[in-house]
Parts: sequence; structure tokens; C-alpha cells
Amino acid sequence: MTEAPLWTQAALEAATGGTLRGAPRAVTGASIDTRSLEAGDLFFAIRGEARDGHDFVRAALEKGAGAAVVAAARAEEFEGIGPVLAVPGEGEDPVLEAMRRLGLAARARTGAAIVAVTGSVGKTGTKEALRHVLAAQGATHASVASYNNHWGVPLTLARMPAETRFGVFEIGMNHGAEILPLTAMVRPDVALITTVEPVHIEHFHSLSTIADAKGEIFSGLKPGGVAVINRDNPNYERLLAHAHASRAGRVITFGEHGAADVRANRILTRPDVSVVDATVMGVPLTYQLGTPGRHVAMNSLGVLACIHALGADLARAALSLASLKPPVGRGERTALRIGEGEAFLVDESYNANPASIRAALATLAGIETADKGRRIAVLGDMKELGAASEALHRELADAVSAHGIDLVFTAGTQMVHLFEALPMALRGAAAPSAENLIDAVLATLRPGDAVMVKGSNSMRMVRIVEAAKARYAVAPDPREASLNAVR
Repeated sequence: MTEAPLWTQAALEAATGGTLRGAPRAVTGASIDTRSLEAGDLFFAIRGEARDGHDFVRAALEKGAGAAVVAAARAEEFEGIGPVLAVPGEGEDPVLEAMRRLGLAARARTGAAIVAVTGSVGKTGTKEALRHVLAAQGATHASVASYNNHWGVPLTLARMPAETRFGVFEIGMNHGAEILPLTAMVRPDVALITTVEPVHIEHFHSLSTIADAKGEIFSGLKPGGVAVINRDNPNYERLLAHAHASRAGRVITFGEHGAADVRANRILTRPDVSVVDATVMGVPLTYQLGTPGRHVAMNSLGVLACIHALGADLARAALSLASLKPPVGRGERTALRIGEGEAFLVDESYNANPASIRAALATLAGIETADKGRRIAVLGDMKELGAASEALHRELADAVSAHGIDLVFTAGTQMVHLFEALPMALRGAAAPSAENLIDAVLATLRPGDAVMVKGSNSMRMVRIVEAAKARYAVAPDPREASLNAVR
């Protein structure tokens, strides 16, 4: 049976105002990057910070793109090399605007129940958890990776099949008023804020202004929609005010607070799993999480709040959480063969801020180490902290001590402030970059160790993860057998 196209020629032209030139091909997806483009993808030649997508139109069509979306003023350049959708406009980027219009058309045609997720910490993991549990209950479409900005959100919308039952969209920001246009596009039925923390603080006057920026997500709610808020967060009242000022018909809260609608009564953290004893809208519910960490358990409460708000099967969702795995760079665990033994690698390299590093240190503390094994933290700079950066890095020393971390390696000019605040016995090595730290970290590893790597994206801490996997053969994780036994 032939798969129905994602977009027909008539629908593309109606949504974008463009004109298709050349022999049409089936459009089955959408892309802005020829490196990951698949045959049938609609290629949007948007202008990036360094390159213009029009430079890659020929490559996209040669790879089998369904069509290339180009500015009408440049369409003649691609005459005869394949189908192009020439879109009008004289603004900053007509192609990006066409992608936005196609995203709006996708939202208008779907009958899916839509969830939007934002927050200073945990939004990608929460989005992935929602994707995971909802996919077991119906056709689910969600943001890829962290496609949560001015191009990621409309691209994700444009990729959404008409028959989707559930949609999950991550929405991010670096400055105030950035969430407003994105949530207006998504028009969620349910909007969740995981938490508010001092992330991107250099662009804001205070934590309360970050809360205001996150609270923008409720402005896009469909009339009668549901706002989901972390009851434990100090900015709860401020977020609640944003929800009440929106078109939300209902607010659901989650956390450990006694008044939370979805409340954790007890969280039992184990090296590989967490068990949560909760009360969900007055009903007792105990469930297991396949991804360890107290912070993951807390976010799972928000996931269940969204499931309830959507009217999906709550019990089935709770069961699905047992098989949840962490997203790439956000807690992936690998056993490394070192000599006659094994070390345990935790990849938290995707990004970092004060709250997420503290959470990662707490998770590292809960990992069982073999005889004489050590808990080692390899940390890179946290970015966008402004004038508070030095203090926020140095203050992590308290968390290192509280969680019994045995050794710390640091990369970057800011994380060195933590290194200098630590007792000599806890200092591994400090280097200006992740690449400069690789040899020192790998030479230190020995059987029984557990090592966690984390830092902001621009620090490229993933290079240390990749080097560890390349030098030491990846071994089957013995903890997987015990995990399966628990399940």
C-alpha cells in the first residue's frame, strides 16, 4: 500500500502562496539540512547564521528531495534541476516565513491533542517521556532533539501528519517574548512548565523575569486548555498568575507539595531505576521509571498531569514509564571494558546549568561502584550566566561535597572557579577545553569507577564521551540484567 504524501502540491501552494515549478515529486517529510535530508523531504532553503540554504538546493534535489522551497526572486537559478516551490516575499527570509505558514496549515488541519513543554531544565527529557508514553496509545508526533526555536517549532509542525492523534512540542527561549509567537503557532491543548531556574540569566534581570518569559507559553493555549505547573517551584504564584491571565480553563499542579494535584508521596531512587509512590488527582498510583534520577521522577509527575489533562490512559502511561530511556546526551549509560574490569560512563554532555548539574551530581551519587571504585565528575563551563557566572560555578562545590563525589575534572575558564574551590584531594585536573582534558580523564579511569560528563553545548564535552567509548571497548552493562529482573 502506497503511503499517502505528507503534503500535496495543491496544499503546499495554498499554504505558502508559492508556485511549484518542475515535475512534482511525492513529499513525505521536511528538512532544512541536506546532511540529514531523506528522499521525499521538502527542503526549505532558509538563511542560517553562516550559510544560505539556497547554496544547497542542488544537493538537496540530487538526494531526492520532494521539492526545494526557494525565494521567488531566486527560482530561475534552479530551472531544470528539479521541482522547486517558489515563494513570494521581500522580508528578511521569505523561505522561513513560508515554513511558518506551512506549520500553521499543519496545525489547522489536524485533530490531534497537542501538548507544549517549556522550562529552564528538563523540557527535552519531559518531551521525550511524553512522546514515549503517548506513542503506546496512538499516532504521536513530537519535536526531534531540541527543535524548540523560531525554525525548529514551525519545522516540527510542518512535519506533522494530518492523522496524528497526539502532538508534543518543545518550546525554548533565550530572551523574553520569544515563546509568544511559538506558542501562538502550536496552540496547545495542554501547556507544561517543568521548572524555573537561573538559566540564560545574563539576558534577564532576575529569576522572576525568567518565570515571566516561561509563563508566556500559556498565552497560546486554546480556549479551555489546561496549564500544568510545578507546585514546588518558588515562582509558582507568578506562573499561576500567567495561567489565570490566559484562556486556560483549568490548572493542574505537580510536585511534592501537599496541595499538588499530582503529588509524589515518596520517591525511591536506585542506581538504574526510580520508583514513585504518587497520588494522581486523588487516586493512588505507584510506578517505576526506567531512567534513574530524582529530577526525572519529579518531571514524570508533570508527564502524568499532562496525560490526565489529555484524557489518555493514565495506568497505561504509568506502565510505559518503566521502559523509558534517557535521550542522547542526557543520562545515557555505558559500561566500558578497562583491563579485566569495567567502568561506568554517564553521558550528560548535551547541556548544563546550575540546576541540571546539581541533579546530575545527585544521580552520580546514587550509582553503585565496585570495590575501590570512585565517582568522578567531568564538568564543563555553564554558559549565559552573566555576572553571576563565577559565583554559580564556585557554589557547585557544596553539591560536590554533599553528594560524596570523589574526583572532579573541569574544562573551561569558568568551571575552574569550582576546581579552585575544591579540596586538593578532590581535584583531578583543569583544562581550558574538553579536548585538552581528554587524556587526563581517560588515564585516570580504572575498573569500578563511575564517571559523569556534563557541560554546556558549546563546550563540546561529548568529545570526552566519544573518546572514552573509542579507547575502551563498550561492554555489555551488567546492570541491565538486574534492571530486567526488577521489571
